[in-house]
Amino acid sequence: MSVREGSLEAPTRHPLDWKNPEFHDEAKLHAEMERIFDICHGCRRCVSLCGSFPTLFDMIDEGPTGELDGVPKEKYVDVADQCYLCDVCYMTKCPYVPPHPWNLDFPHLMLRAKAVKFASGKVALRDKLLASTDALGRLATIPVVVQVANAVNATSIARAAMESTLGVDRKAWIPSYAPRKFRSNAAPSAAHPVKDGSRTPGKVAIYSTCYIQYNEPGIGHDLVKILAHNAIPYVIVEKEACCGMPRLELGDLESVAASKERNIPLLAKLAREGYAIVTPIPSCTLMFKQELPLMFPGDADVLAVQEAMFDPFEYLVARRKDELLKTDFPVPLGKVSYHIPCHSRVQNVGQKTREALEMVPGTTVNTVERCSGHSGTWGCKKEFHAMAMKIGRPVFRAMAQTQPDWISSDCQLGGRHIEQGMGETKGKAELKHPLTLLRMAYGLPD
Repeated sequence: MSVREGSLEAPTRHPLDWKNPEFHDEAKLHAEMERIFDICHGCRRCVSLCGSFPTLFDMIDEGPTGELDGVPKEKYVDVADQCYLCDVCYMTKCPYVPPHPWNLDFPHLMLRAKAVKFASGKVALRDKLLASTDALGRLATIPVVVQVANAVNATSIARAAMESTLGVDRKAWIPSYAPRKFRSNAAPSAAHPVKDGSRTPGKVAIYSTCYIQYNEPGIGHDLVKILAHNAIPYVIVEKEACCGMPRLELGDLESVAASKERNIPLLAKLAREGYAIVTPIPSCTLMFKQELPLMFPGDADVLAVQEAMFDPFEYLVARRKDELLKTDFPVPLGKVSYHIPCHSRVQNVGQKTREALEMVPGTTVNTVERCSGHSGTWGCKKEFHAMAMKIGRPVFRAMAQTQPDWISSDCQLGGRHIEQGMGETKGKAELKHPLTLLRMAYGLPD
């Protein structure tokens, strides 16, 4: 198939037809992979984005024919294993996405391949365990257990054992667990009415996410302090479950549906009560904004949540445009190297975090818009960690080039990966989440 000019229209996304019996038919999957891989082979525009495309093109180029027909179909899954569903190829690179008649959706094809692999029982126990963020968090944050878990994770002997038994690379950064969870220790909101803006509701529901709840609750507390400083009332979403993104990346769509059944009724009620729902981790925001609506396109509750869902800086910048955000920033931040995660980029809300940080006097922001290579659990796995560091290398260099005072990313996991990759080149710079930087700029106490 020859490459021709792509569509100039904005990308559109078709719903994920995952309930169709043909979705899990391996022969039909391979036929669609063959169709799309042949288009990608003729284009090669996305070769620099991640490991999926070099894997595909190397298999073709090193095959007996130099074409896709020389690649055994059982090797197609190797391409899917390199994909971590960042969606950047779909949203920023591919000229053949819908409404183009070739209807190319590479990330959702890879998701389908992962779902077929999961349904066939070929997914390792390690992968299922790493995707169980709620279960791991509840277990690891039990008093006494949390100290043991953190101490074990920090020792070279334990990391070597984790590598040999679970396949978690001993050199990869992995998160520690907080002794005090976010939701049980968040300060209550002051009860006072706040004016709605034309772009934003005047009250917020915080969906804390597994990472903020169990690993770095301080980021959630910083969000609370920013809202309180701006006299914006808030509630903490209680009894929330994992958004489902780790299970989506595994292809475990039934577990994603189960998480949806736990979360959506709670969130839809808040949405209909006029709350802006804010999530401090972009992958979770994206799950509710994009993936669940594509999996459940006719569900009115899912669509209500989608409409009410905000990235925190999307919300704060909109409040500023409504002239309802305080802009008294007594503390300059100096030089900030800020990384835009892929799951923020594909939300199509613009560079709202950069806009917010640049409101602070005495602050310059070096913005880096490229994949860090971490992608949740993918980058810590033994077979992928070296590739994750390779993908992130240009980011590590770009973040260090201004000799910043702070390094920051909306995705704190990506930020930790960048911090590790920068090594000594980060100099005096410290990693701080953008919400933490904004709280500091307001002069609010830790």
